[in-house]
Amino acid sequence: MAAPDKSTITDNAPAAVVVNKGELFTSYDVDAFEVPSQREEAWRFTPFRRLRGLHNGTAEATSTTTVVVEGAGDGVRTETVTRTDERLGTAGVPFDRVAAQAYSSFTEATVVTIEREAQVAEPVVITMTGPGEGQVAYSHVQIHAEAFSHATVVLDQRGGGTIGENVEIIAADSAHLTVVNVHDWDDDAVHVTAHHLALGRDATLRHFAISLGGNTIRLSPRVQYNAPGGDAELWGLYFADAGQHLEQRLLVDHSAPMCRSHVTYKGALQGDPSGDKRGEARTVWIGDVLIRPSAEGTETYELNRNLVLTDNARADSVPNLEIETGEIRGAGHASATGRFDDEQLFYLQSRGIPEDVARRLVVRGFFGEVLAKITVPELRERLEAAIEAELESAGA
Repeated sequence: MAAPDKSTITDNAPAAVVVNKGELFTSYDVDAFEVPSQREEAWRFTPFRRLRGLHNGTAEATSTTTVVVEGAGDGVRTETVTRTDERLGTAGVPFDRVAAQAYSSFTEATVVTIEREAQVAEPVVITMTGPGEGQVAYSHVQIHAEAFSHATVVLDQRGGGTIGENVEIIAADSAHLTVVNVHDWDDDAVHVTAHHLALGRDATLRHFAISLGGNTIRLSPRVQYNAPGGDAELWGLYFADAGQHLEQRLLVDHSAPMCRSHVTYKGALQGDPSGDKRGEARTVWIGDVLIRPSAEGTETYELNRNLVLTDNARADSVPNLEIETGEIRGAGHASATGRFDDEQLFYLQSRGIPEDVARRLVVRGFFGEVLAKITVPELRERLEAAIEAELESAGA
């Protein structure tokens, strides 16, 4: 059966009457959203001049992304479907204009299904290659772990071009799903993506966002709990070089009782020390957590840390926690941005370690907590090597 026409469906009140961060206006219709401006909280840090028209509808698709799935053996189904497939949109409806544009503009979507009760030992790797420099593409991917399944999926994104995207990640009842998204784009890439994360009863979802390459990246994960007992962990690592803008804007919407969330994002920045504005390294992290009146027994914590390695680098970090019930197990947040700890460097140098090596050790230790959680050895080693290459480029 074909899916209904979603071009005009909305499921929330207009943005003008939003009462909290969870009541986002959502729609499949691009025209239902106004063109965003920096007067809006959700867009105030985003450099529109760098989005190449993704935000205002002038970026028309000229090409497509290429998607290759590897490791899809027993218990894993991979399909290429058209936009009429009724499963698309299961995890959530677009909540901003770029996401709606991406939903209305893709022609084919990739759906990866972990079948019910499947225990998939090896990671499933989805490699997405951008349309190429000067080209525009819109993409849609759905990763669905059915009930009682267990799997790890790597979404590895590379190449160049301008990409608008929706990614649906669904962990059904008692499923255990880990998704590692790596942004290893070429220097010209502009990527704006919305991740729709949906958890069923007693589901466990681990979501990793690793942003290293690209010119401008804006990632917006939204977590929704569809039943009690869901457990979501969001881990992030980003390393911004001169001229890069890396932005993460999270919303964890606790609407079901007895659920848990834990967020840890860590970033490093190294700009052009000459002071040229074009060489500024910029990161933005916004972490919104909403605990609704119905979400009794919630346990949540979010953490963001930023390490500034050079001059001409700026990190914005804004954790927000909104609690609408007093019947919770715990809630908290923390954020810090700073330069190298002089005491750490002094300690290492006092033991005969040269300053440049000491700095490398500090950065490796800083990212170690996140990297240690990635259970795919080959990927973890690749990311460690990429961070090492970033440090070499800065002369650290």
